[in-house]
Amino acid sequence: MNLKCPLGRHAILIILFLLKYSVCSAQTIAELTPTIQNSVPINGMMMYYEIYGQGEPLVLLHGFTGSGKNWASIVDDFSGKYQVIVPDLRGHGQSTNPGNEFTHRQSALDVFALLDHLGIDDFKAMGISTGGMTLLHAATQQPERVSAMVLIGSTIYFPEQAREIMRSVIVESQSEESWAGMRQEHVHGDEQIKSLWNLFYNFQYNYDDMNFTAPYLSTIKARTLIVHGDRDDFFPVSIPIEMYLAIPNSALWIVPEGGHVPVFGENEAYFIQRATSFLKGSSVD
Repeated sequence: MNLKCPLGRHAILIILFLLKYSVCSAQTIAELTPTIQNSVPINGMMMYYEIYGQGEPLVLLHGFTGSGKNWASIVDDFSGKYQVIVPDLRGHGQSTNPGNEFTHRQSALDVFALLDHLGIDDFKAMGISTGGMTLLHAATQQPERVSAMVLIGSTIYFPEQAREIMRSVIVESQSEESWAGMRQEHVHGDEQIKSLWNLFYNFQYNYDDMNFTAPYLSTIKARTLIVHGDRDDFFPVSIPIEMYLAIPNSALWIVPEGGHVPVFGENEAYFIQRATSFLKGSSVD
């Protein structure tokens, strides 16, 4: 884990997937000036998004219980080259979730609906954890629309070690520090936060949302960079290797001593360099 917040082992283990990177960063996305910020009705909920810069569309998708703020420290690096679209996924941040349900399959449909609303056809994208899983669904639902994607700390199925962590996330056991961090991310009150923790807990029972086979992954047309830490507590290195072997035109970057999302902190500058090179079509070597 490459965050520099003063957290104990238990807090770090939970935050690996809950992704409170904006709490640790000196810069917040609020300090940047979006070209557009708005909420629109999407698939029975209100979806909040921000847009930075102009050019080719680049969609940035955060991890579960995070928000678009998680991209705060790197938005500026990409907004000079792209029209950067940063949504809050269903039930996260400023987006609502009246049905109190979340699947990565539905999350992909939400993203497509937002892009349809914006008049965007094909796009590039980067996704953290749940954001990357959303992109896997997007790239298999409508392969022609995703031209390139960067998957960070993502998976094609939930192994037992991830389900064990999910079982540990119980609302009643959350610390005041965790509550405080979540309240900085999510604007719809404590019921929204409880819902997210409960949804995360219930992922342990789901076996069909994230259940990609190699033949299904082979239908992906997007150039794909898979970024994974070799110390990921949720998903062992064997999973990104499976992804790399199954997804055509893919590249694999295993980050030495990297945790669940090894692209911030001390790795951030190098990640920006490699992701920028990959997205424009150059080698990541």
